[in-house]
Amino acid sequence: MEAERTAASDGTAQASCSEDRLTFEFPPVDLEAIEFVVPLGLMSNSHVTPVDHQYFQNILEPEREIDVYSPAAGTVTTIEHFNRAIADHNADHVVEDYRLIIEHSCRISSIFIHVGTLAPALATLAPEAGGNARVDIAVAAGELIGTFRKNVDYNVVDTAVTLQGLLVPEHYVREPWKIHAPDSFAYFTDTTREQLEAKSLRTLEPIGGRFDYDIDGRLVGNWFLLGTNGYTGADQQRYWAGHLAVAYDYIDSSLIVVSLGTFDGVSRQFAVRGNAPDPGDVSTVTGPIAYELVGHEYWAGDSRWDRRTLFKGIEARDGGGPVQGVVLFEVLADQQLRVEIFPGATAAQVDGFTEAALIYER
Repeated sequence: MEAERTAASDGTAQASCSEDRLTFEFPPVDLEAIEFVVPLGLMSNSHVTPVDHQYFQNILEPEREIDVYSPAAGTVTTIEHFNRAIADHNADHVVEDYRLIIEHSCRISSIFIHVGTLAPALATLAPEAGGNARVDIAVAAGELIGTFRKNVDYNVVDTAVTLQGLLVPEHYVREPWKIHAPDSFAYFTDTTREQLEAKSLRTLEPIGGRFDYDIDGRLVGNWFLLGTNGYTGADQQRYWAGHLAVAYDYIDSSLIVVSLGTFDGVSRQFAVRGNAPDPGDVSTVTGPIAYELVGHEYWAGDSRWDRRTLFKGIEARDGGGPVQGVVLFEVLADQQLRVEIFPGATAAQVDGFTEAALIYER
């Protein structure tokens, strides 16, 4: 019996569905034309919580047009036309590209972001800059749907999967697909998955990355300033201002990363001096703990990684520079966290929480 299917503009299929998981036969881009794949879990700039998509990067030939494909047969249901960047550190950056949703079945969709040009069948129905169009365009497996130059983002949404490391699903209503976004590599044929893994910057399992780290009663994972609507945020111009994450580096998960939506007025990411204690071990019985915040860097063997070429075995390290501030954490009951940030201070200068401390929730 064919499952009932209705497309959702958020990338989640709304359906009564009993279909088995699809196996994608084609990669989402021309893999021979890219340098590497950035795995799930990057924390950078306004991406304060670890990201739910992979980045397919073309760095060495930034003007080259690289093909983007539908990895399986399906229907393009949404074309969104971007015209501006939303971030703290490049807010004036002008963009001109597209977000596409392809529904492959009643439960599985692909989301592409930053497709630079569209194939003719899609381009004729694309909205004006800043617009979002619901469409119904059939595409075949491996069909060219557009091109990109420097970067395209990609993730799979599978409504039969609910990530266990995002403990409060209702806090992600701004991006409802997020709780259903597993590692995309697992959806491809063995041959294509091996090609994807060979291009990934990550060598630790899962090779495609991870972004859901919440553990009940522990510091590790995502947090949102109480009263700011979870991931949605209070101010849509800086919805990430109340976001906070204490997780692990997207390439080398041995490194602790503290990602703050607002540090001295802007979003920032830091390593922890001494890289301890592990946030997965910090609980309600630990009491307040102070992390000294420092920069971090990546090493490819005996040299710093150039961030332009693929290297297997990249090591993330505390940068060894001066302490840039302190963040004080205390895990509370009922999925709450007491937080206070002290820009420019060292641990020796912080005696404990003050009246400026804030409460975050999952």
